[in-house]
Amino acid sequence: MDLLKELEWRGLINQVTDREGLEKLLAEETVSLYCGFDPTADSLHIGSLLPILTLRRFQLAGHRPIALVGGATGLIGDPSGKKSERTLNAKEVVEQWSEKIKEQLSRFLDFEVADNPAVIANNYDWIGPLDVISFLRDVGKNFGLNYMLAKESVQSRIETGISFTEFSYMILQSLDFLQLYKKENCKLQIGGSDQWGNITAGLELIRKTEEEAKAFGLTIPLVTKADGTKFGKTESGTIWLDKEKTSPYEFYQFWINTDDRDVIKYLKYFTFLTKEEIEQLEKELQEAPEKRAAQKALAEEVTKLVHGEEALRQAVKISEALFSGSISELTADEIAQGFKDVPSFEYNGDDIALVELLVLAQIVPSKRQAREDLANGAIYVNGERVSDVNKVLTHEDRIEGQFTVIRRGKKKYYLIRY
Repeated sequence: MDLLKELEWRGLINQVTDREGLEKLLAEETVSLYCGFDPTADSLHIGSLLPILTLRRFQLAGHRPIALVGGATGLIGDPSGKKSERTLNAKEVVEQWSEKIKEQLSRFLDFEVADNPAVIANNYDWIGPLDVISFLRDVGKNFGLNYMLAKESVQSRIETGISFTEFSYMILQSLDFLQLYKKENCKLQIGGSDQWGNITAGLELIRKTEEEAKAFGLTIPLVTKADGTKFGKTESGTIWLDKEKTSPYEFYQFWINTDDRDVIKYLKYFTFLTKEEIEQLEKELQEAPEKRAAQKALAEEVTKLVHGEEALRQAVKISEALFSGSISELTADEIAQGFKDVPSFEYNGDDIALVELLVLAQIVPSKRQAREDLANGAIYVNGERVSDVNKVLTHEDRIEGQFTVIRRGKKKYYLIRY
């Protein structure tokens, strides 16, 4: 399938500046394209995954992706899609975050392929040394105030207020496009739909400063959820690409819990499964939604893509163990992942009566209630039901000497740490 047609089928094209011109360019040459990622945290989250994977799709089609880390623009703050000013972070912090984001981007793009190796760039390299007079004379002079005020990212903030710092963001991003056009022959910028104003401003700067310039912009839709809640957010917070911030198990669970109304769209967006494979999963979803084959495929493909085969295997193992109650089969590392958000209690003593521990860890309010729950078969230790009111927990009940998992009733889990 032709690249733009495939992107269209996957729902990945929101706006494009010159569809016919871009189609012709992609057919005629290896095109360098870029997408920018500002280091506003120490990790990218799954909202960034769509543009990253779109860069990868272009590379697989034979083009040359440039992942731009916003070491300079990250110090300024993009007003796009924001209702108020961003908090400014210290230069040293942004530098550290830039390095972490550079490492994350490197996981998704191929830097070794002979014909079209990916490039990582940092806009601090050209914005950092720029003095204010040169910036105002050589760059700022190309932007009319009315032109800037008409941009959605500025218009939406006029009433609530926008600083000169954030107002100038689009000029800095335009300079990025110009620099990459000149240095890397970069002719295409991609980004989320909220970046349309910044992208077209970059095209305007290139048009005004470069003779016979030929450059393009393409935006990707912002990901939405059918139930109206924000994509990439759960009760426990943002879904990050860093496994230390969001474990592979939590990551896998996010995707496996995708709504039936969203799952086919997400398979198109976030996986490299073929049209035929996705259409087959869509058919299975319609015929047997309870099997959740589409959700399983989505969770497996994206977890493998972001965290690798071993992390996927571990996430599936934890999920199956929790479903079946086979807790004792899990390693301490898997317990730490699977029970990250359950109430926990630290116990540093020796053997202890289960009744006593249940009260001590505030799993039950009293010893009487503990004995009652045990007699009724409502207490499980490492997945095994315990009905003996005289049960004593020993070192043998500690998984790798670190954890004991206690379940009360059907779903209430508690973690004892040693």
